[in-house]
Amino acid sequence: MTEAGWTGSRRLLRRIREVMAAAGDAAARLDAVVRLIAADTMADVCSCYVLRAGEVLELFATEGLRAEAVHRTRMRVGEGVIGDVAAYARPLVLEDAWSYPNFSYKPETGEELYRSMMGVPILRNGKVIGVLALQHRDSRTYAEEEVEALETVAMVLAELIASGQLVDPSEATSTEDVVKPRRFDGVTLNAGLAIGTAVLHRPRVVIHQMVAEDPTSELARLAAAVTSVQERLDKLLAADDLKAAGEAREVLETFRLFAGDRGWMGRMREAILGGLTAEAAAQKVQNDMRARLREATDPYLRERLIDLEDLTTRLLVELAGAERPGPLPDDAVLFARNLGPAELLDYDRTRLKAVVLEEGSATAHVAIVARALDVPMLGKVRDALLHVDDGDPVVVDAANAQVFLRPADEVRAQVRAAMVARAEQTQRYAALADRPAITRDGRAITLLLNCGLLLDAANVAATRADGIGLYRTEIAFMVRAAYPDVASQTSLYTRIHEVVGGKPVVFRTLDVGGDKTLPYLHADPEENPALGWRAIRIGLDRPAMLRQQLRAMVRASAGRTLQVMFPMIAEVREFERARRLLDLELRDAAAAGVTPPSDVKVGCMVEVPALLFQLPALIRQVDFLSVGSNDLTQFLYAADRGNPMLGDRYDSLAAAMVAALRTLIETAAAANKPLTVCGEMAGRPIEALALLGLGCARLSMSAAAIGPIRALVLDTDTRDIDRLLHQWDGAPAGRLRRVLSDYMRDRGLGR
Repeated sequence: MTEAGWTGSRRLLRRIREVMAAAGDAAARLDAVVRLIAADTMADVCSCYVLRAGEVLELFATEGLRAEAVHRTRMRVGEGVIGDVAAYARPLVLEDAWSYPNFSYKPETGEELYRSMMGVPILRNGKVIGVLALQHRDSRTYAEEEVEALETVAMVLAELIASGQLVDPSEATSTEDVVKPRRFDGVTLNAGLAIGTAVLHRPRVVIHQMVAEDPTSELARLAAAVTSVQERLDKLLAADDLKAAGEAREVLETFRLFAGDRGWMGRMREAILGGLTAEAAAQKVQNDMRARLREATDPYLRERLIDLEDLTTRLLVELAGAERPGPLPDDAVLFARNLGPAELLDYDRTRLKAVVLEEGSATAHVAIVARALDVPMLGKVRDALLHVDDGDPVVVDAANAQVFLRPADEVRAQVRAAMVARAEQTQRYAALADRPAITRDGRAITLLLNCGLLLDAANVAATRADGIGLYRTEIAFMVRAAYPDVASQTSLYTRIHEVVGGKPVVFRTLDVGGDKTLPYLHADPEENPALGWRAIRIGLDRPAMLRQQLRAMVRASAGRTLQVMFPMIAEVREFERARRLLDLELRDAAAAGVTPPSDVKVGCMVEVPALLFQLPALIRQVDFLSVGSNDLTQFLYAADRGNPMLGDRYDSLAAAMVAALRTLIETAAAANKPLTVCGEMAGRPIEALALLGLGCARLSMSAAAIGPIRALVLDTDTRDIDRLLHQWDGAPAGRLRRVLSDYMRDRGLGR
């Protein structure tokens, strides 16, 4: 290898292919390949390590190290330079390998003669199956072109290792693991319950030729395949169940545009010009994206990489003529590391009962599509793919974020019974849907929905809810690559009004920051983002953004009542500043001849405890209040609600929280200002019972909670609950919850 660098000739790739295609022992062919690589790159050492069972990398072939080290030198993933290449699935380039902090010296190799080193992972279907390394006696640098060339060679070498001729594929399978029942925890992306049969999402694309004979024809094949993929995506978008899917459709339309991404296409063209076939070029780009995905922390970048990986998989299927997902079992539960939004649509939705992802998030594009199709989905189910196989029986309890793999018969029987009971309960709730939510002692309770998607808003009619108590406008911002303009926002808010059919809608202005990020809103990293630059703080610092959103709400509410709510208010003056911006938009709309809203109501979220000490000043200025019980609990107890170690430490029915809620409810009632609780408390029967006893008459919750809470309201005498709350006022944490639980059980409430 010259100092100027080696760009990886098609001649070497052809010679490697010829060796691999020759008859004879696989180990002998691997020896010949490493000799070819060493000679062509002018390296002093070329070595190939293969991943064995137990996360062990074994030296299988070398040119330059001592022959006796072959099959003797082993190291675990994460041990030494080779182990780190495998652990992080990315190249490692060292001018002086001996100074590397994790360097592991193996005396049997004789590698003390060599200073510089370059290692690249050997990848197959996104998984590391080995490591290919070069070493030189002298300290030297490796150019980026050299790294890319060795990665290309490693791709070709992966075919030999994956053939099963070097290592028995079955050695990595544990018989005990196959039969052992397991339970996994995850994160709910779309609630639901399912019993089914596991189906692994792993498109098997066999690349029969890695090295191109004619780059020009390969470029033409690539262009034709991309066109075909685009046409298939257009056909998916034409499906009837996506024509009115709101944000889910917008996600898919954005995904469709990625198929013309110039950077994605350019990298594949470069790989073809470097000597690879169109299929191999697509796989090389996919391997690169998977490595980048491991390191990406920015949510938008991760989502884009996932979408591009989905596109590359579809392109590989097109190029190789591989079969697309075949017939599913009637009760399919799909398992995947991750999914792009269009991949989910490749499966028969009538047979798909649930989806389990090792990654994923609530705002991931595929989760939005799953909610649009009402498919239960769990994310962040770690290591699920290591233990599941096609055909395994599985139970998905997405409501409680659990997966049961190969459950015992009694577990399945219990779940089936729960599903039957749930179906019967759903029928009972449906029979109550048209009854006004009035307690036994005659109090009328307003039941509202929390929504974040246009699809959610359609549930107002289905559940007979009284309106939308919280419309989270940020969801529509989070699925876009750029800030939506006033026209786009106006169109969305108008459709929300239309879908609810004249019932009230409370629009919360943009509540981002913390765990909700926008790809186009750049902010410095924060040590404690939940308490940092978020929600109204961003809006007041970026008034143009907030004014555009308020302008869209004003226009969308022409001739209708406009209700606007500002989040994360910590001081009254913040509310005053925000309201002034709304007043400016109302004035400008009138001056422009825009039809104004018939009425305007302005309120704020109470989630920062500091507002509890400013209620007299606040209550005079607002038209209504909404309690964000999730954040109020979090901030009141200084406990991160997303931290599993703190999840059960603080009770939302403990004395401090009950006292805060009582103060808010009584202050609002005295001022004749409506107050709505719109956090998770409102949709949980025990907490909702406490809220009714405290005098709260407005609850906003998810669509699934409307039925149970309506039934609870109809069976409750709030005077009893009021007496219990006063009797146990100031009780130790957990005591009031137990008292209310016993009360519900004794009277058959919540069934």
